[in-house]
This record gives sequence, C-alpha cells and structure tokens, in this order.
Amino acid sequence: MANSRYSSYISSKTLWQNEIPSHWQETELRMLFADNKNKNIGLVERNLLSLSYGKLKRKDIDNATGLVPASFEGYQIIDEGFIVLRFTDLQNDKKSLRVGYVEERGIITSAYIGLAPKADIHSKYFYYQLHFLDKIKYFYNLGGGVRQSLAFKEFGRETVLIPPKEEQTLIARFLDYKLAKINRFIQKKKQLIKLLNEQKAAIINQAVTKGLDPNAKMKDSGIEWLGEIPEHWAVRKLKYVAKVKTGKTPKIESSLVDFFENGTVDWFTPGDFGNDGILNDSNRKINELAISDSQISLFPEKTVFMIGIGGTIGKIGICFDESSCNQQINALIFNNLIEPLYAYYFLKTQKYQIDLLADFTTLPILNQSKTKDIIFVYPKKDEQQQIVSFIEKETAIINTTIFKIETELALTEEYKTALIAEAVTGKIDVRGYEVTEISEEEPYYQIEEEISMVAEDGEEYEIQSEDL
Repeated sequence: MANSRYSSYISSKTLWQNEIPSHWQETELRMLFADNKNKNIGLVERNLLSLSYGKLKRKDIDNATGLVPASFEGYQIIDEGFIVLRFTDLQNDKKSLRVGYVEERGIITSAYIGLAPKADIHSKYFYYQLHFLDKIKYFYNLGGGVRQSLAFKEFGRETVLIPPKEEQTLIARFLDYKLAKINRFIQKKKQLIKLLNEQKAAIINQAVTKGLDPNAKMKDSGIEWLGEIPEHWAVRKLKYVAKVKTGKTPKIESSLVDFFENGTVDWFTPGDFGNDGILNDSNRKINELAISDSQISLFPEKTVFMIGIGGTIGKIGICFDESSCNQQINALIFNNLIEPLYAYYFLKTQKYQIDLLADFTTLPILNQSKTKDIIFVYPKKDEQQQIVSFIEKETAIINTTIFKIETELALTEEYKTALIAEAVTGKIDVRGYEVTEISEEEPYYQIEEEISMVAEDGEEYEIQSEDL
C-alpha cells in the first residue's frame, strides 16, 4: 500500500491528533456543514432509511417495525453526500457505530443529526474522518444530559482537518478502493467459516443419529425427521433419561441484600451462550448467600442447559462445574444411562424438533413440560463415549482452522481502522496511489500480505488516541 509520509508537518489543534501535513488546514465542523432542517412535509419522500451499525439501510415504510411515528412528516429528508450522526444515549451503547454516509435520497428520523455540506468539499472524506473518530470512541467523551446526547450546536464546534479539495477526493477514492478489497476478503473468509461450521454440524449429526459403524443394521426410528437409526439404539422421550428443571433469578427484597456481591458461582443467562456452547464463565456470578437462602437452584457438574425462551430458543450449552442459571434456561440433568456430552451433541442437532414443540404464538417459549417431550435417541453408554471421542477428534481440526480465520479477521478489522486513521489524518500520503478496477478473480494474497505486515509491525499503523 501507499505508506510514504508528507514532507513536512505542523502541530494540530485537535485533541485526537498530534500533527497534520503543513499544507492542511483546520476549522470547526459548522463552517463546512449545516444542520439539516429539511422536513418531510406532505410526505414528499417515502424512501425510509435506518442507521444500523454505521450503514444506512432501506426499510419498508408501509411495514416499518420498532418505534414507528404517527406520521413520517416529522422525519428529515437527506440527500446523497449527507452524513448522518446518531448522538443519543451515548453512555449506554458503546458498541454501535454512530456515523453513516448517505448514498441515496431518503428520509430518516430527526432524532439524528443530518450534516448537509455547505462548502466546496468532498463530503465522503469527512465521513471517513468522522468514522475514524467513531471507531476510537471519541464521541463518548462529549455530550451531556440524563441520556448523554450531543446536539449539532455543540458538535459543530469540534475541529476537523481540511486537506485541499483535490486531496480530499483522492483520499476518499483511495479508501473506497482499499476497503472494497478488504471487505471482499472478509466476506470470503466468513463464507469459509460458514462452510466449516456446516461441515462440523454434519459430522456431529451423522455421529449422533447414525452411529460410527457404517455396516450397522438400521431400523425405522418412527420419527419422520430422524429417519433410520441403528437397530440397537433406544428411542425415548427426554423425561425418561433426564430431570428437567428451570433456573431462577434472585429476588432482591432489600437494598442491603446483594446476591451477586463477591459471587463465585456461575449464573448463566442466554447472553453467556457462545457459538461453541461450552459454558465456563458467566457475566454475573452468584454468592453463597444466594445458595443458602434458596434464591437460586444449584445444578451439578455436566448439566446441559437449553435456552427456553426468546430469539435464541433451543440453543444448547454445557457446564463442567456446579452452576446455576436464570429462568429463561432449562437445566437438563441426565441419569447414569447417558453421557452428558453425548446428550449435548445430540440436542445441538435437534433445532427442528425443538421448534416444533415450542409455542411461537407470542414470545417463543419451550417450557419444562414440552422440553420433557423431546425425543432422545441413544446407544449404550460406552458407545456414546466413543461417539463423543470421535466428534471431538474430528471437529478439533475444524475448530483450529476456524480460530485461525477468526484471528485473521480480527486483525483485518484492526487494519481497516488503522488504514482509515492514517489516510484521513495525513500520516500517509496517498496522492500517488493508483486506483484500479477490482476484479472478482483477483487473488487474496495482496491483502493477506498487507495484514501480515501490520501484525509484524503494529506501531506503523497505531492509532494516536492517547490524548483522549
């Protein structure tokens, strides 16, 4: 990539930048952008847009969900080249991206700030500059009020960097090109992870429903979606091989009682369930007082947990220590006929069956009674253990590959942020960089080489935010 520096620099007036190229200028944001006040009076525009994690996406105005206004006349009309800022509730949400670039004319809630260019500028460059500040969480140092919001009147006085107009265009074009290549690289890697997860799921499904012996005699399971199973396997409802219990949330009857203070026992909620389902560290932990006061149910080691309510209904986890959970989760405690890890793997393949049993009339719910009716298929315990060993061996290689790709993707995201930071703050001079058309057949090694360079020399792309 282009990584040459400018010939000379001067000190910056901003809090987030030490120096800028000597021919760049600085000014307040309000000198370049106006606060958009163009309301959708008379519903002249119906292209409803929503800011979602830094991207403006279309929504169906006739079937809009969420907090829908009585009329969209109060929404603001935004045009291509505008910048949208969501500066509400800054203290509670520090993960979302709050800056979006407008690619098409439409309407968006007036709760957001619409920056309308009023000077001869290339607004996409300033979008990238504000996106950089968004990524380093600069906005969370600003704002006020109960919900910590930030209005244009205050934010408009923030200092921005101004390269010459031609240079703004070149920097934006450089970043458009580089990010398109990087995002294509990320998309391909995510597709590979999806395929690997599908391969892993197929291995597990085959092992827990057909066994390991390809020559085993088969019989009809009597279950339409399950088909044939080995002749010597048993088919039972879950209630005959496991106790099904539901977790609890402690009742805080007095401000003097805190059942989570100095907690050491894992207390799982649906948010603790990762992709692999191994539960070993809850976000909140229960103390001994909660246990002795019977505020929670303590479950034995190797309890299998199943989310029984909400959008992640049927998600499976297992914990190898004594633990607890809240009332959104069913705890499955298996008898001596069942190896818990086998049950864990089998239930991970039964999302279809779980959805059939669940009540979806309002919020998806799978109560204790219906959980007990899950059809459970199993061989003798020694064969269950063989199946578990086989699954863990076969999926370990896949898991290692997925971990390596995920690590690479994390580094790629860091590279994206650093690349934007270096370009919009003048740490690199991209004026001589040649932008070409991106080909679908273009190999990935160029991007991989650049990312590897960042990994070897992190300081070269380090974001300068120590003054924040």
